[in-house]
Amino acid sequence: MAAERQMSGSGGGSGARGGGSCGAAGPAAAHEENKENEKPKADGLGDSLGLEILQIVKESQQQHGLRHGDFQRYRGYCSRRLRRLRKTLNFKMGNRHKFTGKKVTEELLSDNRYLLLILMDAERAWSYAMQLKQEANTEPRKRFHLLSRLRKAVKHAEELERLCESNRVDAKTKLEAQAYTSYLTGMLRFEHQEWKAAMEAFNKCKTIYEKLASAFTEEQAVLYNQRVEEISPNIRYCAYNIGDQSAISELMQMRLRSGGTEGLLAEKLEALITQTRAKQAATMSEVEWRGRTVPVKIDKVRIFLLGLADTEAAIAQAEEEETKERLFESLLSECRDAIQAVREELKPDQKQRDHSSEVDSGKVTNIQYLHSYLTYIKLSTAIKRNESMAKSLQKALLQQQELEEDGKRTARPQDLIRLYDIILQNLADLQQLPGLEEDKSFLKEIGIKTLVYKAYRCFFIAQSYVLVKKWSEALVLYDRVLKYANEVEAQAGIYKNNLKELPDVQELITQVNAEKYSLQAAAILDAEDVPEVESPSQVKDGKPLSERLETFCLDSSLVSKQASLVHFPPEFQPIPCKPLFFDLALNHVTFPPLEDKVEQKSKSGLTGYIKGIFGFRS
Repeated sequence: MAAERQMSGSGGGSGARGGGSCGAAGPAAAHEENKENEKPKADGLGDSLGLEILQIVKESQQQHGLRHGDFQRYRGYCSRRLRRLRKTLNFKMGNRHKFTGKKVTEELLSDNRYLLLILMDAERAWSYAMQLKQEANTEPRKRFHLLSRLRKAVKHAEELERLCESNRVDAKTKLEAQAYTSYLTGMLRFEHQEWKAAMEAFNKCKTIYEKLASAFTEEQAVLYNQRVEEISPNIRYCAYNIGDQSAISELMQMRLRSGGTEGLLAEKLEALITQTRAKQAATMSEVEWRGRTVPVKIDKVRIFLLGLADTEAAIAQAEEEETKERLFESLLSECRDAIQAVREELKPDQKQRDHSSEVDSGKVTNIQYLHSYLTYIKLSTAIKRNESMAKSLQKALLQQQELEEDGKRTARPQDLIRLYDIILQNLADLQQLPGLEEDKSFLKEIGIKTLVYKAYRCFFIAQSYVLVKKWSEALVLYDRVLKYANEVEAQAGIYKNNLKELPDVQELITQVNAEKYSLQAAAILDAEDVPEVESPSQVKDGKPLSERLETFCLDSSLVSKQASLVHFPPEFQPIPCKPLFFDLALNHVTFPPLEDKVEQKSKSGLTGYIKGIFGFRS
């Protein structure tokens, strides 16, 4: 309780800030604040109040965290919405210094937001319980807190139902309140493992929602039908625990159709199915494959083999590709776990064989043969899964034009080639399984299957060459496809019953013949579309491109690796040298006489020198 009040206080603070300053909280907070201020719309039933309980709950959950399983985020949203409702309705619980509890009474029911106030209280307690359920997987002590929060949610729901009994509330809201209370009560009894009480509550909830769905239009009935589908597995689980043994088969079919359940029932249902198969596995002691019977002593392998037929039947009945893919992945995961368990048993057996002095005549042991059987199941399942994916891609190829118009990524033949490569690798692994080296019929079947998938692989390789207009390569590959297909028809014989699941080879032959004719026609049209221009400009004169830039010439060598662009290395060209200057006139120049300046200097003598020292020279 203290934790929940603290959460409400923190959420209320943020809500108050959002209402006081829309600029700080953003447009989303302002929108939520305005939503609480809106007056309730009349339902056309006079002055009666109405509340779409299931619709409000579902929309709030999907928009605030439960789409990703984030119960803590949804709990915070419920706290903030409670704070806004109390502020809008002036229904405050005291002040920030003192808490004063107040209850919604029948006299206050002048606005349907009072009903919404109690509904958000119940949703907050429920979301906290679901959050604790996630954390209880690692901290078991939190389960006690979980049950306390669920009891609190049921208490709020019962209060909502009591208020809805008023004459001011319309009949539809009364029924929805009863269904909501029954749903939360069923969840509480389910957690307490009170199966009979839980089933009665869930059945009451289911009956009310079915009646509501039948009373309204299809659009309005969608939510009610979804809630009925959600609680149906819980009802069957309670029936099984009460003693209805037929409920387990329906639960398993629900699990397989949905590829695994979610929410309250998920862990319990997985444990129940495992427990049921374990009981059946106690009576299973051996398995027969390829004419040899081997004992099965490993419990995990027994459980896997018992569930194998059910999973394969569910895959065959599945219509959507996503469901098939999910079931294939689940089956492969269980098979890998079983193989790992057998490998752990193989290690001491191998050591014993190494130290034994007896020499076996090449016959593998029972545990090795069981390992081969499980590996065969894994590889066969992988082949079926890839073949299913290949079929869906082939359908996408047929609708390629429509997908291109929608702007989506289209399927390509290269995708199918990769899938058939994986299938051929799986078939090669099947041929190397220990214990089947002398089984000629098995090897023959694998050889025929290999030819079939090789034919399809060649066909889609040819399709990829057609897309790039490589007609001759595609034609050769089509002939190879026909060769493989004819070999399959010649070798099938007595193995036709075992090859029913393979793709139809005769259909492939018909398709290849049609593709060959269309390919020849496309090749002829493509050859006619090539323009034949005879002009002198097509005659190459051997000049590089740099010397004939002004002349148009169709030269295919320019796009090859031997393109002639310039002369390399470049040829030598004459260039002017730097001039040299020689002074030839120096010997014929007559310089002026300097005798007068020399004589004047000599007349100065010592006197002039002394005057110069003392500064008297003018």
